[in-house]
Amino acid sequence: MFENLTAGLQETFRRLRGKGKLSDRDVDEALRDVRIALLEADVNFKVVRDFIARVRERARGQEVMESITPGQQVIKIVNSELTELMGGQESKIQYSSKPPTVIMLVGLQGSGKTTTAAKLANLLKKQGKHPLLVASDTRRPAAIRQLQVLGEKIGVDVVATREGDDAVRVAKQGVARAVAIGRDVVIIDTAGRLHIDDELMDELARMKGEVSPSEVLLVVDAMTGQDAVNVASAFNDRLGLSGIILTKLDGDARGGAALSARAVTGKPIKFVGVGEKIESLEPFHPDRMASRILGMGDVLSLIEKAEAAYDETKARKLAEKIRTNDFTLEDFADQLRQMRKIGPLDEILSMIPGLGRVRGLSDLKVDEGQIKRVEAIVNSMTVEERRNPAIIDGSRRKRIARGSGTRIQDVNSVLRQFEQVREMLRQFGGTDKAARRAMRKGAFPFVK
Repeated sequence: MFENLTAGLQETFRRLRGKGKLSDRDVDEALRDVRIALLEADVNFKVVRDFIARVRERARGQEVMESITPGQQVIKIVNSELTELMGGQESKIQYSSKPPTVIMLVGLQGSGKTTTAAKLANLLKKQGKHPLLVASDTRRPAAIRQLQVLGEKIGVDVVATREGDDAVRVAKQGVARAVAIGRDVVIIDTAGRLHIDDELMDELARMKGEVSPSEVLLVVDAMTGQDAVNVASAFNDRLGLSGIILTKLDGDARGGAALSARAVTGKPIKFVGVGEKIESLEPFHPDRMASRILGMGDVLSLIEKAEAAYDETKARKLAEKIRTNDFTLEDFADQLRQMRKIGPLDEILSMIPGLGRVRGLSDLKVDEGQIKRVEAIVNSMTVEERRNPAIIDGSRRKRIARGSGTRIQDVNSVLRQFEQVREMLRQFGGTDKAARRAMRKGAFPFVK
């Protein structure tokens, strides 16, 4: 996400960092480049205009012009204004004082409402809530069945009915069911259309009046760009939204919708969808997102992701293995699996401060298929081979290649990469140096 915008801004800021003093002309040239980068990222024109005006006013102030590091001061201002543009701080779910809390998900057909409903239920369940899903998209049988399948997958009950039933009545039944069985959150998946029409809006307005939701969240596809902002404005005018969920943000290299939606509608972005997996829904943190856009990393989100996948016992064992130089191919494969649990590896790398400025990293492509090949190769080894790779001679390499459906060259590559990672761990002397050294040597089998 935001790859294009980040690349444009980093080049502009690189030039600023190299100046001991800034003139008005330097500021104007930098802001012109920022303006172009934002527009190319599909940020709303009026939003860009107002944003640049605020940054220019602050950047020409005394605190910048007389600063020892004026370039850094400008970057700090841009970071601050980006954060404010996206809402300033995290906007959380407003829970009802008297359960259940009712959450209506609305949006156009194809925006990802049904999968988002399940993702949200899964997220809230992990936070200690007891959600109930309601399939009130009665016009589309596939949506009902899809929600039921997803509900089974995450262990959350689904209230469903037959095709053609009154959607408002189904929603009311869902809330009543939640009260009866002691569920504290109700998530209602509503019908959508390919376009906004009066029939849809009337139905949603009636549903809102009957179930009195604490949250009316618009689910909108970030990849639709400016159309996403237009849809958000229309739904807000008719229904009075409480927030927005942006889906498919991982598939949008521009990201303009995320920067425009809050400014245009006045409604906060509460969650973002960053992948197809059921776990790929995250609370939206404006400050963290601004930091990622500017290439400064996002340590807090990385820590949270790591903690979610964290196995304390395994971590202790790994630390001891590294200390005693007993890191094996089994550990190597296990670490790859652990990293995959955290999320897409290119996203993980983007969260590490400073890596965005490592030469060549911006063009780094993460090959998820290669991770699977590494796992297949390691799994084709015997226990003895995994623990003592030195015994893997030519005949063993041929057998491992056949067993994993790969080439001997691939087996050789994995063994070489394993040795490089083991050496890196042995010499580990700081994240940035180690990362540079490892990537320079090709020590990470998942990048190319």
